[in-house]
Amino acid sequence: MFFDSYDTPVFRPPSEARSFILRVTRGCAHNKCTYCNMYRGVQFCVLTDEEIARQIAMAAQYNREGVRRVFLADGDALVLKTERLLGILEVLRKTFPNLQRVSTYAAPKDILRKSVEELIALREAGLKLFYYGMESGDSITLKAVNKGVDGPESIEAGKRVIASGIKLSMMIILGLAGAEGTERHALETAKAISEINPTYLSALCLMLYRGSELKDQFERGEFNPMPPYGLMEELKMIINNIEWKDGAHCIFRSNHISNYVPLAGTLPKDNQNIIKALDYSIVQLKKQKNWDVYNHSY
Repeated sequence: MFFDSYDTPVFRPPSEARSFILRVTRGCAHNKCTYCNMYRGVQFCVLTDEEIARQIAMAAQYNREGVRRVFLADGDALVLKTERLLGILEVLRKTFPNLQRVSTYAAPKDILRKSVEELIALREAGLKLFYYGMESGDSITLKAVNKGVDGPESIEAGKRVIASGIKLSMMIILGLAGAEGTERHALETAKAISEINPTYLSALCLMLYRGSELKDQFERGEFNPMPPYGLMEELKMIINNIEWKDGAHCIFRSNHISNYVPLAGTLPKDNQNIIKALDYSIVQLKKQKNWDVYNHSY
């Protein structure tokens, strides 16, 4: 059956809601980040050519003309060898005549396994957008959450994508370093954004998910989360400390379900408006003196 490729949870970015979700791997090869529970209990594997072809054939039978965007799932489709990815992209181009874009999640270690030349080849074959969860530019924070890379490596991964011409949608997590590490996390993350200059930047607020090691750490008293107003102060610090090169800019959003305050704009053009909104939200959120971290736990 077609649905045998979707027998475990499938995740995709909100902007891929109307895309054909093509599963080429199952789970996440790293699957060790302490803040994430997306693929806990899912045995990582790479789908066979037959399994991938069956999904494409079913999508083509259902809506060949209507498929304009394809998202390669699961957590790190980029773990596939470049030659195999190029083959999949070729099949997609031949199958869907109106295909405009293929995208995927991109883990930093997977990006670093690809040369700029390989990434360029993938872009030219149609893989035009990476969703990159950098989370933090701070080595101490990245080590604490077991991301698998340090700050310089996370920056190099982002810069490599930009150098290839692939659009980079980069995500950071506010509050990831807890109350004690907030300033270090904010300043190092601002520095990383300055060096990478992503196409898109999204700020998410830390959520403590059931089954994640970080929530277990919190419940053992080993992690001190930020109050809501502190998350907004952290974001303000990040935005105020990004150093934009001449002509550099990016589209900014904080409209994920985790966010307390939805924000949108183009940085640095809309810096003042965003900071003004943050200042207002900080004042309002400080009135919530008895906030409960479990309101932001799932």
